[in-house]
Amino acid sequence: MKKSIATLFCTLFAAAVVAQPTQPTPPAQATAQAEGYVFTDTKTVPATSVKNQASSGTCWSFSGLAFFESEILVAGGPELDLSPMFVVRNAYRDRAVKYVRMHGTSSLSGGAAAEDVLICWRNHGIVPTEVYGGIEYGEQLHRHGELDAVIKGYCDAVIENANRKLSTAWLEGLDAILDAYLGEVPETFTYNGVEYTPRSFADSLPISMDDYVSLTSFTHHPFYEWMVIEVPDNTVWGRSFNVPLDEMMGAMTGAIEAGYPVLWSADVSERGFDWRKGLAVVPEADVTRMDDSELSRWVALSEAEKNAALYNLDGPGTERTITQEVRQTAFDNWETTDDHGMELTATATDQNGNKYFKVKNSWGTDGHIYDGYFYASHPYIAYKTICVLINREVLPKELQKKL
Repeated sequence: MKKSIATLFCTLFAAAVVAQPTQPTPPAQATAQAEGYVFTDTKTVPATSVKNQASSGTCWSFSGLAFFESEILVAGGPELDLSPMFVVRNAYRDRAVKYVRMHGTSSLSGGAAAEDVLICWRNHGIVPTEVYGGIEYGEQLHRHGELDAVIKGYCDAVIENANRKLSTAWLEGLDAILDAYLGEVPETFTYNGVEYTPRSFADSLPISMDDYVSLTSFTHHPFYEWMVIEVPDNTVWGRSFNVPLDEMMGAMTGAIEAGYPVLWSADVSERGFDWRKGLAVVPEADVTRMDDSELSRWVALSEAEKNAALYNLDGPGTERTITQEVRQTAFDNWETTDDHGMELTATATDQNGNKYFKVKNSWGTDGHIYDGYFYASHPYIAYKTICVLINREVLPKELQKKL
């Protein structure tokens, strides 16, 4: 039986009312022992090592390639470490060209969407990380603050120039910036004793970009039709197939159960997302389970004290019921935004039987409770998903017919 949030409140009310100062966050391992979540993976798909995007807004590239690395393993291919910066280098150039053509009205930053990875793969191929590391600016980790500002400033100058027309040199100047920071893209390279081009290397792998479909679930477009999700990072105007929420959730679970990964684009800005605790949930007070004294104490708490009790996250409790309407309202009010891209690699349960997805992140593994992974509850996934990329072959047959 699910543990009631009301039960948890009984131990929290006294401390909440006194409003004690915030205590320092304990080390990750101590947190793991102190907190009450116990997860069991129920179905796991192949995955490569956790990477670190560091100080760059390139989660879309890291997560996209993590997904395709898993897909290659599922298809019987080799374990690979594909180059996120090769994708970033090509996608940044494409976005900069569109930004100039759009007179500076489109988005130009380090952020992008999963569709950018597919476009790069189709148009430019792919290379291993050992061939193209993408760090040419004196750092050990990816740090794109200066790069992002330089590219934006350069393109703004091109748009605002006094010549009133573009010069024939501006693209060469853009390429020079990208080459200086990320490195020149190799025309050919040797990998495991075989010479490739980026195109021939991509073609040698046992996956095709035509095998994947993006699903989403919003009511401001008709169901069972293609739509462009209106978020700033979708600069390529990639399309997703719009389905009811239960079908999207079912497709995600079905993919994992069939042994395939899911590429997850979502919002991780909710208070119920706690990276240190390796957890993403949507807590809600279960007043129906409180007795009169508990309810009276709950009502008397301030909003801050209620939040402190709700988001203590010291064990499984009641979560919010996420409907199609709740999900849509959050998107319409900009409460759900396109914050982050990640890979779903497993289904799981907690000790009370609540369902989760295990999520592979791209923030490294140092000192992390689950070595770079976290667990997101089904309510959180239903609430905060922007879109998902899934292999067409594992979609339900009825959904395949509608595509």
